[in-house]
Amino acid sequence: MTPTYGSGDRIVYERIDAGEVRRGDVVVVSAPERYGPGGLVLKRVVGVGGDRVACCTGAGADERVFVNGKPLQEPYVKDGDAHGGYPPSYDVRVPEGRLFLLGDHRANARDSRAFLDDHGGTFPDSAVRGRVLDDYTVPTALGVAMMVGVVLVLVAVGLGIAAMVVRRKARAAVPPAPPWALQS
Repeated sequence: MTPTYGSGDRIVYERIDAGEVRRGDVVVVSAPERYGPGGLVLKRVVGVGGDRVACCTGAGADERVFVNGKPLQEPYVKDGDAHGGYPPSYDVRVPEGRLFLLGDHRANARDSRAFLDDHGGTFPDSAVRGRVLDDYTVPTALGVAMMVGVVLVLVAVGLGIAAMVVRRKARAAVPPAPPWALQS
């Protein structure tokens, strides 16, 4: 997925249902039948059920991916190479419940184009494990909230211990009753 994500980059993703996947999302996909055991991969959703995905009729910079007849704007593609060299061209109608996925480094991506003979290269939408988040605000806020919670618990424990100590000292500090007060 270079240049968007490099090898060793840490990502944050949210679990989503199959129906929540949108075109343009970068998703984590589990496809052990295509990528081997533990085959989790990052790919970009180019087509969803009912879409027609086609490429490449032009040459050089004119080689574009088309979705439903409209050229796809792909500023994230490495070196602006929407084709990547293989296969020469493709035209796929994405079945309902399936997704057409491409990598951002098309010349070095094993994506839907590499599996065109199997359901037109599409992946079942149930294979999606989550959508990658570009905004780390929510995870950061959760982390900060957890740290604040830990600090508050420690402060509460400290105050509880201090209250117990003060209470014990207050009981011990009560002077005994004078002898004449005890006579009846």
